[in-house]
Amino acid sequence: MTGLETQGLEQHVLSVRQRIASACHRAGREPTSVTLVAVSKTVGREEIDLAYNAGIRDFGENRIQPATQKFAEPMPLNCKLHMIGHLQSNKTGTAVQLFDMIHSVDRVSLIEQLQRQAAMREKTLNVLLQVNIARETQKTGCDRNDAYRLALQVAQASELNLLGLMTMAPLVGEPESVRPVFRELTRLRDTLSANPAIGALPVLSMGMTNDFETAIEEGATHVRIGRAIFESHR
Repeated sequence: MTGLETQGLEQHVLSVRQRIASACHRAGREPTSVTLVAVSKTVGREEIDLAYNAGIRDFGENRIQPATQKFAEPMPLNCKLHMIGHLQSNKTGTAVQLFDMIHSVDRVSLIEQLQRQAAMREKTLNVLLQVNIARETQKTGCDRNDAYRLALQVAQASELNLLGLMTMAPLVGEPESVRPVFRELTRLRDTLSANPAIGALPVLSMGMTNDFETAIEEGATHVRIGRAIFESHR
């Protein structure tokens, strides 16, 4: 990668952070309340290392095998790896070992497997419950009507630490049209966390390149940004 391309990546990270700060200002929030997760699924380790040098500390991957190859050499200890894609039950062992947070917990069998694998490794694993708020048939995530039952199950799993909820909004041209999706996830989080058996759910993982500013205005604490960081500088 040339120096010009490296500079471009740094500028795009800066631009995204500025947009996050502006959205936080509109919502009356501190920019530090939002974690930028750089979605690195389309790039290799070289670009990931450059993004780290540009200040990124959280990286999101969609698939186990490519992530295992990219991170065969561990990232610095102040880095966190996020599994944000659909996770097959037979890949949970690797996922527990590699990732700091699983955003895509959405079914009973996956909860059971993650609990088993985390217990075997004596590791407490941070997880999010993925909810398909928009009920898009092509996307994974539990139905909002199942969220309470699944959240209770995760909360009762001794090695799993339920931190919050995740959703993927429909891909549309106008971000304002998906505001109700983000608002609904926030309301669901508030409802679930009011139950003492579930407890506080401080994390809302929602918003991507097309709509992250709207998501922040509706309460997002983690935004998952890929194209705005990696693709435009190539």
